[in-house]
Formats: sequence, C-alpha cells, structure tokens
Amino acid sequence: MLEVKNLKAGYGGTPVVHRVNMRVEEGQIVGLMGSNGAGKTTSLRAIVGLIEPMEGEVIYKGEKINNTPPHKIAAKGISMVPEGKQLFGKMSVQDNLLMGAYLVRDKKKKADTLEKVYELFPRVKERLNQMAETLSGGEQQMVAIARGLMSHPDMLILDEPSLGLAPMLVDEVFKEIKKIKALGITVILVEQNLHKTLEIADYAYVLQNGETAMEGLPGELAENENIKKAYLGL
Repeated sequence: MLEVKNLKAGYGGTPVVHRVNMRVEEGQIVGLMGSNGAGKTTSLRAIVGLIEPMEGEVIYKGEKINNTPPHKIAAKGISMVPEGKQLFGKMSVQDNLLMGAYLVRDKKKKADTLEKVYELFPRVKERLNQMAETLSGGEQQMVAIARGLMSHPDMLILDEPSLGLAPMLVDEVFKEIKKIKALGITVILVEQNLHKTLEIADYAYVLQNGETAMEGLPGELAENENIKKAYLGL
C-alpha cells in the first residue's frame, strides 16, 4: 500500500533523514520507533507532503507521490494526526470534526463518517458543542484522532497519540487504534510507548540517526536485547 525507498528529507537544505526505507501493507498497524531526534516525524511529514523529499521515493498504491501537495495526498486517502493534537481551541468539537472533512463533498458520506466516529468515540459525541480548548488532554486526543478519520482515509498516520496522557487514557487510546484497524483502515503509528506499540503492531521499523536501522515482527524486536538497549532505550 505504501512504500518508502531511500528517503532523504530535512529542513533548510539540511537532511534529518537520509536513508529511510519502510513498507506498509494494507490493513496493517505498522510501528515506526526510535529515540527522540531519530527522524520519525520528519519521515511522516515527507510522506504526507508537508516537506519535499530531497531524494528517494514515496509510493502510495503504486503511484509515486513525491512533491505532491498535502491536500492532494489527503484526497488520495492518507490522513495524519500530528503530535500535540493541534485542535482549533476556540472552535467547538463539532466544528473541529467538520474541518477534518473539508475534502468530502458527498453529504451522505460525511454524515455516515460522523456516525462511525460517534460510535468509536462516544465521549466525543457528548462534547460536540463544547469548545475544544476546554476539554481534558485525553478528550482532545480523541477529538484529534476523530478529526483525522473524518476525511474517510484508507491510511491513518498517528504521531505520538499517547504523549502526555495518564496511563488509563493511554490504554484507551491504544484500544481505539485497534478498533480503527478493525474498520479496515491501515495505521502507521509513531509512539514513545514502545511496549504498547509492539503489543498491537503487525510489523515495526526502528529508526536511528535518520535511517532505518532495524525492522521485524514485534515479538522479535521485543525479545532482542541488543535492539532494546541500542535503539529502544529499554
């Protein structure tokens, strides 16, 4: 579904990642892991068109999408939930959700997606008329993920969805990610909570110093002592 080949990308002409390779099959949850500064978010930003790759290829459903504007990539079925939620705080929860559906012209499709989001996140439905900035951190994260689903994506990219949340809320977020996969949506998950990621992922990649240093099945990575010490900081 998605293939990243020898990706090189960065900011102001300075590369942050220089040899990232990964493959995501349809219907999978794929973990993208590594320490802070390894290049995880930069890789995601290059995939969704927020920065232009300097070298390499990003191929989605057989089509090279390098240098494609972000809104066109979103229209192709990729949605990204950025780190830090980035909600419109002065807008209601409902308006935040509708902002996620700005590319959806079909009113019935938009309404059906809203209903699915309400089923997935009942608490979001309860807070529809509340200003986003007044929600708790956990509720804001739920709204951010729900907004990402409103574009009716085939692939959802989540950047640190459990960051700053209490342990009970972290468990809830990971349960919701499994439910999203059950809907047939492919997920790329960047997370600091490595144990939880390896529990739900189908496959995982580890970045170090801007390149893909290791990949494999979650069970293999979790049991490898050298990987835990060198790459996962465990």
